[in-house]
Amino acid sequence: MLYKAAGRGPHAFEQCRYDGSRLLFRGPRRRLEGDFTACLGGTETFGKGVACPWPDLLEELTGVTCVNFGWPNAGVDVFASDRALLDCAGRSRLSVLQVPCATNMSNRYYSVHPRRNDRFLQAAPALRALFADVDFCEFSFTRHMLGALQARSPDRFAILRQELATAWVEGMRPLIRRIGVPVVLLWLSARTPDVAADRPEVWADPALVDRAMLERLRADVQAIVEMRIDAPKDTGPTPRGAVPGPAVHRRIATALGPVVEAALEAETRG
Repeated sequence: MLYKAAGRGPHAFEQCRYDGSRLLFRGPRRRLEGDFTACLGGTETFGKGVACPWPDLLEELTGVTCVNFGWPNAGVDVFASDRALLDCAGRSRLSVLQVPCATNMSNRYYSVHPRRNDRFLQAAPALRALFADVDFCEFSFTRHMLGALQARSPDRFAILRQELATAWVEGMRPLIRRIGVPVVLLWLSARTPDVAADRPEVWADPALVDRAMLERLRADVQAIVEMRIDAPKDTGPTPRGAVPGPAVHRRIATALGPVVEAALEAETRG
């Protein structure tokens, strides 16, 4: 199903749905048949603020159709709960999955909106007990809440942060398996995975994900591609903050191209 263009000006684009998925993706709608690469991810994969996001550029480089399944602020939950989307991705020969943050997913301490994963819904009893001195009614977004909790008590926040790390790995593994085809993970951040992931205000996405968490998934995926964005040089302003500009999308596609081609070749041989 095709929808009218979103936005105005040179960056306006069509939006579409795929085969029963509840999510509205960036168009134009592509045929989910033959050889194609499924590109799942968040705001950067969706391509907010750019005319040609990296999935389009990757298609140009590899000659293989790349379907953009990016969803702004996507966490593990939005993909894991959408069976129709996973069925679509499972028809591909290969999937590229942008590493999501560990903050935007429901866990035993709090719940998030099932589709708008950056929206904080409710604190669980365990979190209310851990931060009994905090009024959670004042929070609407996970980043705001976690930044406030970290500032309130770094020691108590460390307990929460460990739970989020565990929940992220336990959520990512079944998501990768359910996609059902070889997966390439794409690390896209202003920091490397080796830099502390819990700096004040959980500032750099994928928030609260570090090298140790990433390495626990290495055996489950075809490859891990790491791309660092040097903010603000590589970003462009938007009404809601900074997003990667055209140059960084080109760099992402260039970094992914050889890895995707090698993975497709290995899949063909296997």
